[in-house]
Amino acid sequence: MDVASLTIFSVRQGLLQKKFSATELAQAFLGKIREKEQDIHAFLAVSEELALSQALEIDRKISKGESLPELAGVPISVKDAILVEGLVCTAGSRMLEHYIAPYDATVIQKAKEAGAVILGKTNMDEFGMGSSTENSAFGPTKNPRDLTRVPGGTSGGSAASVASEEALVSLGEDTGGSIRLPAAFCGVVGIKPTYGAVSRHGVIAVASSLDQVGTMGKTVEDARKLFEVICGKDPKDGTSVEQRERPTAKTSLKDITIGVPKEYFEAGLDKKVGDLVKKGIRLMEQGGAHVVEISLPHTQYALASYYVIDMSEISANLARYDGLRYGKHVAKGKLLEEYEESRGQGFGEEVKRRIMLGTYALSAGYYDAFYLKAQKVRTLLKQDFEKAFEKVDVVAGPVAPFLPFKLGERSADPLAMYLADIYTVPVNLTGLPAISLPAGTVEGLPVGLQLIGKPFCEQTLFETGALFEEIQS
Repeated sequence: MDVASLTIFSVRQGLLQKKFSATELAQAFLGKIREKEQDIHAFLAVSEELALSQALEIDRKISKGESLPELAGVPISVKDAILVEGLVCTAGSRMLEHYIAPYDATVIQKAKEAGAVILGKTNMDEFGMGSSTENSAFGPTKNPRDLTRVPGGTSGGSAASVASEEALVSLGEDTGGSIRLPAAFCGVVGIKPTYGAVSRHGVIAVASSLDQVGTMGKTVEDARKLFEVICGKDPKDGTSVEQRERPTAKTSLKDITIGVPKEYFEAGLDKKVGDLVKKGIRLMEQGGAHVVEISLPHTQYALASYYVIDMSEISANLARYDGLRYGKHVAKGKLLEEYEESRGQGFGEEVKRRIMLGTYALSAGYYDAFYLKAQKVRTLLKQDFEKAFEKVDVVAGPVAPFLPFKLGERSADPLAMYLADIYTVPVNLTGLPAISLPAGTVEGLPVGLQLIGKPFCEQTLFETGALFEEIQS
C-alpha cells in the first residue's frame, strides 16, 4: 500500500469503497514503523495490539453497514506527554519511565470516539524542555529529511512520524513552539490552537499558562480535521472554552490582509530562511492578499519573558515528582536523601536547570524583579498583537531563525538552543493560535512559514494555509 499519498479524506474514501480495510491500513503503517524506526527513533512505544483492535472495530462497522465516524481508521501517533489508557507515558523522562496511564486524556477520548487508530507514543524533549528532541532520556529523534540533523522540539517525534510516513497525523503539545518548530524543521503542517480551545485534561503539565495541545499533518486539511475532533469545552479542564462561531470563510486570498512585523526580519534571522519566508509572503500577495508592514515593538523582550514564566511554572509543576508521591523512587532510608537521589536520578540536566532557575525567580526578594516583570511584558506583547489585529487578519513571519541544525550542534549551549524559540514564544505568551506551513527548502532542508491569528480564529489560519498550499502547488 502506498501510504505516502494518503490523506484523512482518501482513507475514508478507500474504506467506503473497500479498496483496503482498516486492518490492512494499520498494518501498512506499522510496517513503516518497523522499517524506519531504527534510523529515526520517532516512537518511544508502539501500540500494535491497540491499533489492530481499533482497526478491527472499524472493519466490523463497515461490514455491518454502520456509519463511520470522522477519523475512522486514520492512523495517528501521540506525543508521550498525553495519556492513553494502558500505555506507558514517560514525558521523555526517567522520572516516569514505568508510569502506565490509568485513563485517557480528553483529546484521546475524542480521537477514539472519532475512530482514530492509535499507533503509539512519540519521543519528546524531557517534560517538554528543549527545542531539538535531544533532551529525551531515551535518546534523540532524527530528522527524516536529513538524519544528521534534529527534527526540532519538543514534539520532534510527532513531526518525524508524520514526515517519515510512520503516521498519517499526530497529536502534539506546544508550550513555546513545540509543535510549530518541529513541523517547520520536518516540512509538515502543525497548529498551536488558541489557549483554551483544546482540553489539557490528561496532559502532563509543564507550564500551565502556556501549554496547549495541537495537531500535525502532511496537509492543512488533515491538521484541520484532527483539530476539529479534539477542540471544545471540557468540564474537566476549567481553562477550556466552547468553540466560538467560525469567522466568514476566506475563499480567496483577496479577502485576507496579512501583517508582516518588521521586528521578525531583523538581525539574527538566517538570510536564506528570511528570503524564503518573504518569497512565500510575496506569493500570497501576488495571489491577491493585501500585505502591510506592522510593528510588534515589544518582540525583543518576548524570549526573556517567556523563559522566566516557563521556568517558574516548571518549578511549581514538577515539585510533585519527589519520589514519594510521584515519579522514580530511590530508597535511601533517610527522607532528604531519598528526595535528592530520586530527583537527581529521575531528572535530566535541562530539567534540573529550569527547576533551579524557576525556583530562584519565584524566591523572596526576586519575585518582583523577575516573575512579575515578565508578566508585565506579557501584557505588553498582548497589547501589541491586539493593536496589529485591528487592521490585519493574520500575522506572517518565520517559524525558526535558522535551518534544522546538526545533532549535538547546540546541545552544549543552552542559550543558543533557546534562540530557536524566538519567533514562536510570543504566541504562547499571548494565548494566540498559530500555524506552521511548509514554505519550501533551502539546501534540501525544510523552512516553515508561520501564520498567527486572532483568538479562536483557527479557521482563518486553516483557510489561509490551504490557499497558500494551493498557490504553491
